[in-house]
Amino acid sequence: MVTRADILKYVDKHYHTKPEHLWEKYPTSEILRHERNRKWYALITDVSRNKVGLESDELIDILNVKCEPDLVFALSSQAGFSPAWHMNKKHWLTIILNGTVADDEVYRLLDLSYELTK
Repeated sequence: MVTRADILKYVDKHYHTKPEHLWEKYPTSEILRHERNRKWYALITDVSRNKVGLESDELIDILNVKCEPDLVFALSSQAGFSPAWHMNKKHWLTIILNGTVADDEVYRLLDLSYELTK
């Protein structure tokens, strides 16, 4: 199961990205962005499970990534995915980091998001 820590190690190694904490009120929200153009390619945060279609108010980590609209539409109704939480639902997708989505798929979508936002 890919964790927040795994993602942060991955982006540091592959893209030399360090997470940014933009909101003092939300210290667990971390954005990942390109160093050159400053565009976001991912957001990692925790939300109540019910905000991403799961039962309970327990917090769960999620990863928002940018995708092409057809891919967002195709994946957002599958287990482990959700329409983007707190972002444009046409171009962004939420990956629920609970082990439902295969590790290689999480990294593939993260790489895609990085490329789309170059």
